[in-house]
Amino acid sequence: MRLTIVVLAFFILPKIGVSQFHEDQVGAWYMYFFNTSFKESVWGVQGDVQYRNWNLGGDLEQLLLRGGVTYSPKQAYIKFTLGYGIITTGQFGENTTTTGESRIYQEALFPVKFGNRVYTNHRFRYEQRFVDNQDLRTRYRYNLFLNVALNKPAMEAKTLYLALYNELFINGERSIGDGRTVEVYDRNRLYGAVGYILKDGLKVQAGFMNQNTDNWSKNQFQLSLHHKF
Repeated sequence: MRLTIVVLAFFILPKIGVSQFHEDQVGAWYMYFFNTSFKESVWGVQGDVQYRNWNLGGDLEQLLLRGGVTYSPKQAYIKFTLGYGIITTGQFGENTTTTGESRIYQEALFPVKFGNRVYTNHRFRYEQRFVDNQDLRTRYRYNLFLNVALNKPAMEAKTLYLALYNELFINGERSIGDGRTVEVYDRNRLYGAVGYILKDGLKVQAGFMNQNTDNWSKNQFQLSLHHKF
């Protein structure tokens, strides 16, 4: 019963606000995620590099570089992160204009396991965004991750698994300066993929994500490498 509720949570959020835009063209995100702890310390670091395209390659949507310091209290299944990101956002099509953004973020990540094969993670993130030619913006994000081991009873080396997530973004304020406004709802991301654990601490995922913003909706192919060392 609990598993059914978790799975249904990925599909209950409606599609909102679609505009005339090349939504039928599949984009692509290529990503590398890493995290590590300092030996037996409660401290560590994590980060990611993401190269996002409006198409399968060459039409820059975003280049994102992000990293942070992590703190995992002993005898508590939770991880806190304080981080910073640099983002370059491109325009769709032949327009080569880009927008820069610096971002500070704080997040909490905690896992919940159901039975032997089902692994979930809940991530809460709060961002302070410094976007070119805009006032300071803030944003709230909640992501529910779900991994289901397929050919083995645990997430270990040589395990094939199903990876799902749904992430909701909410703007902290509507005014962004010079009389411009944004909606409270920013976007939603719904993702499904197949993953494979190459060895302990290294896994790869390939799948598709639907990103739905206040103005448009688009499908993205995603290929990611996840590295824990």
